Amino acid sequence: MSATDPEVEDIEISLLVEGVYRRYGYDFRQYAPGSLRRRIRKVLDGENLPTVSALQDKLLRDPAVMERFLLGLTVHVTSMFRDPPFFKTLRETVVPLLKTYPFLRIWNAGCSTGEEVYSIAILLQEEGLYDRVRIYATDMNEAVLKRAKEGIFPLQRMQEYTANYVQADGKASFSEYYTAGHEHAIFRPALRENIVFSLHNLAVDGSFNEFHLILCRNVMIYFNRQLQERVLDLFHASLARRGILGLGSKESLKLTPHEGEYEQLSSHEKLYRRLA
Repeated sequence: MSATDPEVEDIEISLLVEGVYRRYGYDFRQYAPGSLRRRIRKVLDGENLPTVSALQDKLLRDPAVMERFLLGLTVHVTSMFRDPPFFKTLRETVVPLLKTYPFLRIWNAGCSTGEEVYSIAILLQEEGLYDRVRIYATDMNEAVLKRAKEGIFPLQRMQEYTANYVQADGKASFSEYYTAGHEHAIFRPALRENIVFSLHNLAVDGSFNEFHLILCRNVMIYFNRQLQERVLDLFHASLARRGILGLGSKESLKLTPHEGEYEQLSSHEKLYRRLA
């Protein structure tokens, strides 16, 4: 990417995200400006284009460029049982509350390539809850959702995932949940039986059910304050009374309009229970 006037580039980025919204319905207009700029510059390098305006021209006319743009712009840093203390607290503190319901609905918002939703499925199966749960795994990116549905992950990451699972107080041998084939680990199809994978854009889409548990971890850190509050409003409207919300380690309900409407279930993990 060639050097450009920062003021001009800001205008170009503003026009680009407005064009993407109007042409494709993806809304990046309230993403954190610094993160958005870095990721657009990375896309420019990948497409070998000199300016944001040149990128706008291509992606508005070519859906294939738009698909690559989405993959470059959305963040897919994830792993199975990521942040093991969170999953350990989920097992010890949240599961006993979930066991009081005859049937459960769980929303994993921003599920990316699916590592977290399979982690949730494994945990619920070990706790005897999987047969009475429906998990909705959503993301705005169709390509990553397709990968999530397949349940196939790099075999080279299984050592890391196994360590996470053990630290999260897993109750079995992690290798029981997948079959090794060539360079991939293929997870048991039974883990997907009660998972619904669906497109959902947190920036523009509304509530679609009532949930007992919503997990959205390390997604809102890329949004500006206005969009963060919009998403928290959406989650609040989607939570059942006394429902539980799980956020990422760098996210919080503090200093938000909903702060007084939840109790924090753990002093260390961002797990909140709706009061009413």
